[in-house]
Amino acid sequence: MAEVSAIGKKLKETFPEAVTGVKTFRGELTVSINKDYIGKVAEFLCNDDESDFDYLSDLCGVDKSRLDNSNAFEVVYHLYSLKHNHRVRLKVEIPASNPSIKTVTNVWKTADWHEREAYDMFGIIFEGHPNLERILTPEGFEGYPLRKDYPLKGRQPASLREVYRKGEG
Repeated sequence: MAEVSAIGKKLKETFPEAVTGVKTFRGELTVSINKDYIGKVAEFLCNDDESDFDYLSDLCGVDKSRLDNSNAFEVVYHLYSLKHNHRVRLKVEIPASNPSIKTVTNVWKTADWHEREAYDMFGIIFEGHPNLERILTPEGFEGYPLRKDYPLKGRQPASLREVYRKGEG
C-alpha cells in the first residue's frame, strides 16, 4: 500500500466497531482503537499482506488525566512494516480507574519489554503478559513515577532511600 490513509480506510472497513477515529497529520497515520479490539487489530495489521506491520517499534503510556480532564490513560503503539516501509500509530484509551488492556506479546515479541516499561512507569496492566514485573525501578519502589499524581519529591520507603544514599540502587 502506497498511501497510509488506505491503511486507515481498510481498518475502518474491516473493524468498524473497533476504529473510533482516524487522523493523518504530516503524512503520519494515527488510528484510535477501542480497547476491547486491540488484540484482533494487532493480529490483523501484523498478518495482513498489504499492511504487514511486522515490527512494534515502540509502545508507551500517556497519562491524560490532567490534560483533558478525561481521567484516562492512553496506550500508544508505533508500528512499522519492514517490507512496505510504512508506519502507523495506534492509540487506545483506557480508564485511569482500571488501567488494563490485553497484551500484544503474542503478536510482537518486542512488546514484552515495552509493556513492562509502561507497567513500571504508569501501572498499566497488560492482561496475559508472560512476565509483567517492574523493569526500571528497584525492588520495593512504590507508585508509578510517570503518572500525573506521583509526588514531585518521589517519596519512597526509608529502606529504599537508604539504598539510594549508599549508591546501591
